[in-house]
Amino acid sequence: MWMLFLCVAWAAAIVSCAHLCRAAVAAAQLPSSAPAEGDGRLGLYEMAYLSGGPRRVTDLAMVTMGRQRRLHLAGTGWATVVDPEGRNAIERALIAAIGPEGQRQIPATRAAHAASDVLGTLADRLTTAGLAVPAAARESVASGMREVRAAVVVIVVMLAAATASDPGGTAPIAPWFALPLLLTAGCFGIARVEIHPYTRWASPTGQDLLRAVPVPRSPAPDDAQLLTALAVRGPSALPDPELRAALA
Repeated sequence: MWMLFLCVAWAAAIVSCAHLCRAAVAAAQLPSSAPAEGDGRLGLYEMAYLSGGPRRVTDLAMVTMGRQRRLHLAGTGWATVVDPEGRNAIERALIAAIGPEGQRQIPATRAAHAASDVLGTLADRLTTAGLAVPAAARESVASGMREVRAAVVVIVVMLAAATASDPGGTAPIAPWFALPLLLTAGCFGIARVEIHPYTRWASPTGQDLLRAVPVPRSPAPDDAQLLTALAVRGPSALPDPELRAALA
């Protein structure tokens, strides 16, 4: 009976590791350099997307409007529109995401803003330029990682079931299950080291451009440095604890 459980464990290990390896190969075929267009410099919203995806873009837009007192961000997690006139397409999409009542919880605002056409256009432009990881490649790798983690759980469960089916301990069960367990755990560990960058928003070329951005490490004294730090490092770069709490 325990051989049936072992077959299930091996099937889970082989299928999950094969999917992850295939996703890794596809991710490794990302463009190694961006097309020679423009001056190679990134705007704030481009930095934000490559560093943290749509959520970071929304946070940057909210903080930008908040610093100009056109949007109020409460520590309770609500965003309230003060000035309904956005100064660019991303701000106008943010105001639309908040809704006609002019007030909405920040998590719901992020979700609605991420689904807007404006952020979709930004993502497509960065992906076409070879700076952002294509959504399909990122999701494929993430799905492969989830499958390998699930396979580890399946193997452990099958080991427990096999052990229960042989209460007398007449067969050396554990060493047989150790092999698929080592395969999945090893595959997951190698993936974390070798292909983890491909699960980020920025491609290797995009990451190179981000590393070239001068980001202040201490609390920024002016808006330009503060917004740059927010775009690249996220809300942890904000010196205002109430503002960090609002975005948490």
